[in-house]
Amino acid sequence: MSRFFAYIARMKHIKRWGLMPSSREENIQEHSLQVAMIAHALALLQNKHYGGTLDPEHIMAIAVYHETGEVITGDLVTPIKYFNEDIKTAYKNIEAIAEDRMISMLPEDMREDYRALIQPKDEEEKRIVKAADKIAAYTKCLEEIRSGNKEFSMAEKALRKTINEMHMPVVDEFMRVFIPDFNVTLDELNEH
Repeated sequence: MSRFFAYIARMKHIKRWGLMPSSREENIQEHSLQVAMIAHALALLQNKHYGGTLDPEHIMAIAVYHETGEVITGDLVTPIKYFNEDIKTAYKNIEAIAEDRMISMLPEDMREDYRALIQPKDEEEKRIVKAADKIAAYTKCLEEIRSGNKEFSMAEKALRKTINEMHMPVVDEFMRVFIPDFNVTLDELNEH
């Protein structure tokens, strides 16, 4: 018996943006799906336009599982997670323990397959997923601001700065090509 997927199914109960009132709550399961879709697109763009040799489907799977440890730890909000270096280091250790715990719930012959998704080693793959994670958070801010929720204004600015400072041409392209339409209404989307 394995409890892995019973735990994974609980991702839908872990709320994001815990310190901020939202016009619509977001959970880590739906966030992970959005990150996976964006990471897949980033990997494709990297291969098509920047000479990359990434496996977009593998990166998409990494993104699906990038929040796995949070079914044990919950979602620690960014201002606390990065408050200082000691807390950041301690939380990274806690995350690793939670991820190891989740991996240990799998049948033995599947553990290393999932370890490659939950704890990837390749730096370029991790960088693509991290960028997708930031972009997904940024789009949440845009959606909240468009709904009149000023609570997300500072987060939007901070995330935009973080995204710009990644200095990744593929991320810049994604932001230029896909993000502007997050600021329009459904009727405006249908005009195109």
